[in-house]
Amino acid sequence: MLAAVRSATLAGVDGQAVTVEVHVSPGLPAYQVVGLPDAAVRESRERVRAAVLSSGLEWPMRRITVNLAPGGVRKSGPGLELAVALGVLVASEQLPAGVLDDAAVLGELGLDGSVRPVLGTLALVDALARRGCTSVVVPHENAAEAELVHDLHVHGARHLGELHACLKGEAPWPDWEPAPATDGPAGSEGDDELVDLAEVRGLTFARGALETAAAGGHHLLMWGPPGTGKTMLARRLATIVAPLEAAEALEVTRIHSAAAEPVGGRLVAARPFRAPHHTASTAALVGGGSARLRPGEVTLAHRGILFLDELGEFAPSALDALRQPLEERVVRISRQPGTLTFPAAFQLVACTNPCPCGREPSACCCTERAKSRYRRRLSAPLIDRFDLRIPVSAPLPGDRPGESSADVRARVVAAVERQRSRYADWPWSTNASMPAGAVARLVPLDAGAEHVWHRLIAERMLTGRGAARIRRVARTVADLADVPSVGGEHLERAALMREDLS
Repeated sequence: MLAAVRSATLAGVDGQAVTVEVHVSPGLPAYQVVGLPDAAVRESRERVRAAVLSSGLEWPMRRITVNLAPGGVRKSGPGLELAVALGVLVASEQLPAGVLDDAAVLGELGLDGSVRPVLGTLALVDALARRGCTSVVVPHENAAEAELVHDLHVHGARHLGELHACLKGEAPWPDWEPAPATDGPAGSEGDDELVDLAEVRGLTFARGALETAAAGGHHLLMWGPPGTGKTMLARRLATIVAPLEAAEALEVTRIHSAAAEPVGGRLVAARPFRAPHHTASTAALVGGGSARLRPGEVTLAHRGILFLDELGEFAPSALDALRQPLEERVVRISRQPGTLTFPAAFQLVACTNPCPCGREPSACCCTERAKSRYRRRLSAPLIDRFDLRIPVSAPLPGDRPGESSADVRARVVAAVERQRSRYADWPWSTNASMPAGAVARLVPLDAGAEHVWHRLIAERMLTGRGAARIRRVARTVADLADVPSVGGEHLERAALMREDLS
């Protein structure tokens, strides 16, 4: 007899719908899995058999063939085991035919028949919902996460024997408790660290650049001697950015779930803040792998902030690998099994010292050769992709604390809303993500600003990319001031926040 059960497997951070076909026929006892399974799927034979027997059910002593369709897509992970077990039970007539026609099944099996949680439940369930599934059976621990997909009936399963009784109508479906609500956001590295811009004394110009970066989504590079407050400012950027929209929160939660990041069965509320160490490899930053392609830090920072402290200490090859994601907002990774595209719409914030010793110019002990070698670690194309580039000097003893994060965030949120309204009919929502070809048309200048614009182009010998970046930043400065068009003062301020690294 033939049975078909719908399930799904992970392909990067996205779900891939799979149909598990089980055929039980007369012949010598055998078990074979076809359809490009990986090692974990092939090893499922003994786990599925032991789970069926431990649940008090019968394992058919006949020829069993399991086909994972579509046959041209590699299947990975143990999350198909529950679907295989139920397919065997239907094919051997221990479950009624058609009992799973409207449902999909996800879950790993223990030898005792327990149903264990699977990686990336939200991505898997979302893929199944897009294929028309209206009901899904998932491990009890993943039920709250699966419930985040709307218009889908979710059943939580603890044990194969219990699930068998529910499907036959001999027992009611067990209830499951939603994940407890918490006051703090999920999915942010700064959950446990309460910081505020009010703790920063002085640094007025740097604070203004930080606010501009938050309002427009601009990439920001800060350089200066150690102890001037670069890292302190960068870590407080997360406290002033606008919150995630509902669609963005679902997207970020799906990515973190697939990458085994804790989400707690609830939507990620805060924008991700990722701060990898400077020893991170190229694969760690942009993603990669061999048997299974995994997302890197740029994908885990999607819709959030990627903070690279001590930028000059990162491997040059790893930094140059960021150039394409910064422009295209995706990462394409090609390996022998195929090519995967990971989302990478992140905001890059970086800090670096001006030279190896990092001291003030008057106290610097580095030779010119050492300085030149240190600067060459940061390629010119990478530096050019930072919209904002500012030097940071130590605050003076008499400097007072500035505004709180709440006050700054209110202005940032208002500026972000203006951008969302302006770009409602376009495929982008921030000034920083506006294509260079649309800048001249969508960022009009005041009549008195034209001469300032032409003067800046001539004095700074701006390239097309550099000119577009200054004009985008000027649009953000005007949005913070709630001004409909860009004036000369906005262009001047934007130019001041794009200094050459020295």
